[in-house]
Amino acid sequence: MTAETGSLRARVKVRAPELVGRGWLNTGGRAISLADLRGRVVVLDFWTFCCVNCLHVLDELRPVEERFPDALTVIGVHSPKFEHEADADALAAAVERYAVHHPVLDDPELVTWRAYTARAWPTLVVIDPEGFVVASMSGEGHGPGLASLVAEIIEEHRAKGSLQPGDDPYVAPPTPDTALRFPGKAIALPDGSFVVSDTANHAVAHLEPDLVTERARWGGPGVFNEPQGILLATPGLSARLGVDVLVADSVNHQLKGIRLSDGLIRTLAGTGRQLRERAGGGPALEQPLSTPWDLAWLGESVVIAMAGTHQLWSWTPGATIEDGLVELVGGTSNEGLVDGPAAEAWFAQPSGLATSVSGDRVWVADSETSALRSVVSTAEGLLVETHVGTGLFDFGHRDGDAAEALLQHPLGVTELPDGSVAVSDTYNGAVRRYDPVRRQVTTLVQGLAEPSDAVVERDAETGETRLVVVESAAHRLTRVALPEDAQRVDGPAHRTQRPSTPLPAGEVLLEVTFVPPAGQKLDHRWGDPTRLDVSATPDALLVSGAGRAEGLTRTLVLRDGIGSGTLHVSVQAAACDGDPDTGEVPEHAACHLFQQDWGIPVILDASADARLALDLRGV
Repeated sequence: MTAETGSLRARVKVRAPELVGRGWLNTGGRAISLADLRGRVVVLDFWTFCCVNCLHVLDELRPVEERFPDALTVIGVHSPKFEHEADADALAAAVERYAVHHPVLDDPELVTWRAYTARAWPTLVVIDPEGFVVASMSGEGHGPGLASLVAEIIEEHRAKGSLQPGDDPYVAPPTPDTALRFPGKAIALPDGSFVVSDTANHAVAHLEPDLVTERARWGGPGVFNEPQGILLATPGLSARLGVDVLVADSVNHQLKGIRLSDGLIRTLAGTGRQLRERAGGGPALEQPLSTPWDLAWLGESVVIAMAGTHQLWSWTPGATIEDGLVELVGGTSNEGLVDGPAAEAWFAQPSGLATSVSGDRVWVADSETSALRSVVSTAEGLLVETHVGTGLFDFGHRDGDAAEALLQHPLGVTELPDGSVAVSDTYNGAVRRYDPVRRQVTTLVQGLAEPSDAVVERDAETGETRLVVVESAAHRLTRVALPEDAQRVDGPAHRTQRPSTPLPAGEVLLEVTFVPPAGQKLDHRWGDPTRLDVSATPDALLVSGAGRAEGLTRTLVLRDGIGSGTLHVSVQAAACDGDPDTGEVPEHAACHLFQQDWGIPVILDASADARLALDLRGV
C-alpha cells in the first residue's frame, strides 16, 4: 500500500488494547484505564526521553491539546530505549524537564508498546470515543493533520451522541524550587566565573566562582526556549557583532548572542521555524535550523550540533549579523554510525562538541549511538572518525580498549590539558576519559546526576586541574577533582530490546502507508512528492533494494544465511492544502512535510510473511 487519499477512518477499526505499565505520572497517583477515557478522543504518544524527534512531537502536540481541552486527552506512553530511561526517577525528571502536561504511562517492559505494535519512536495512535484505534502515525510533522483528524472525530461522535467529555485526568505535579533547573552546558570566563544555560528555566545564568551566586541572568520564557550549548566569542567577533557569548537556543531553532555588558540578546542564525528539509544553507537569518544542541569553533566558523536532523552545520560570521552564512558540513540526515567524508557520514543526535587544542579537530558526543566521534579538517576536506561506540542499539559502562568500551547516551565532551578527552557519560552518571594515544577508556568519576557537560578549571594557587561538571538532573554545577589513577569499570553490555520482525530471505515487499490529512493531497506537479531511503546493518543483509528513490514501496532482497540485522528505513512525504472547491493544489498552497526514520530489527525466518508494512500516516 502506498499513498492513499480519503478518510483515514474509512478503514477497519480495531479495539484499542488496555494501557498496561509500571505506574503513572501526572495523574496524582491514580491509574487510568481506557474505560475511564470513554467518550473522549485519546491520542497515545509513544516516546522515549532520549529521542529528539520525540521532543519535537511534544511541541507539535501542545497546540492540539490547547485546541480541544474538553474532548481530547493525550497519554504519553514512555517506552525506553536505554537502561537509564527505565529508571522511574529519571522518567519523572524528564517529564518535568520537557514540560509534559498530560498523563504519562511508565512502560519499562514495553508491554503497551508491543500491544500496539509500535515500531519506532515517536509513534502516535488515535483512539475514538468508543475505544477503537482509528489512526497510527510515525515521525514528525503530524500536528496540523492530527488536529484536523481530531476535529473530524469530535464532529462525528457529537452527532452520534458518543462524545461525552469528562474531566481531564491530568494532575499537575508540585512546582519545583531550585535556582537552576536542568542546566545544559557551561563555559568558564577569564575572571573565573561561569556562564551556564539554565535550560528548563529558558534562561542563561552568569555564576560567580562559587558556582551558586548569580551575577546576572539573561532571557527567560519568550526569549530563550530550552537553551543548550554555550560558546565564548572571539575578541574579533565581539568587536564586530557586539556579542560575547553564543547560545544554541534549541527549541527556538536559533543561534543567538549575548552582550555581557548590558545583556543585549541578538539572533545570529535561524528563523525560529524548525528545519524540515534536512538540507539547505545560505544567509544565516533566512535559513531554518533544527534543535541546535552545542557549538564549537573550527577555524573561522562555528560548528553547530544539529541534533534535530542528525547533522553538523556551521555558521560563518560576516562583517555584520546580516552577512552571516550557514551551511551543512556533515551528515546525510540518516540516523546511525557511518564514518568517512563528512558529507557521507551518519550521525545520531550529536549533542556535545569541543575543539581540540590543535584547532583542526572537533570532538563529538554522538548521543544516540552512545559514541565518541570527531570531525577533523584535512587537505581532502572534513573526515569523521569514531573512537568509542558501535551503533544505535549497543551501550553500557565498560572501560578498556576503545574498540570494546561502551558509553550510554553521552551529551558532553571536553578536551583535557594532556590531550585526552573527558566524556560526560550522561546516562551512566559518570565522566569517562578517552586516551587517543593508547586508545584506552577509563572512568574518572561516578555517581553524578545526568552530567551533560564539563569545563576544565585550573586552581590559580595550587595549579591543580579539575573539572566543573554540569549535573543536569541535580540542577547544579559541581567541582570534581581529576584522580591520579582513574578507575576501570567492567560493567555489562546492553542492547536496546525491541521485538524483532521476522522476514524471509529473498524478496520482501516494503510498503509505507501515507494517507494525507483531510483537505490535503499529494502534489505531483513537480514529480513524485515522496522519498524512500533504505539501508541495512550489516550491509550484507541487503542483496538489493538499498538506496534513495521516489515512491513509498520497494522490493527488497534479503540475503540468506545472515540470521538477523537491522533495516534502516527513512521516508518523507509532502502534502499540500487543496482548494476546497476543486480539490486541486493551487499554485501557492501551503505544504507540509511528514518524515520518519525507522530502525527495524529483523530476524530471518523462512515461514514469515514476505511483506513489511510501515505506517507514516495510516492505520
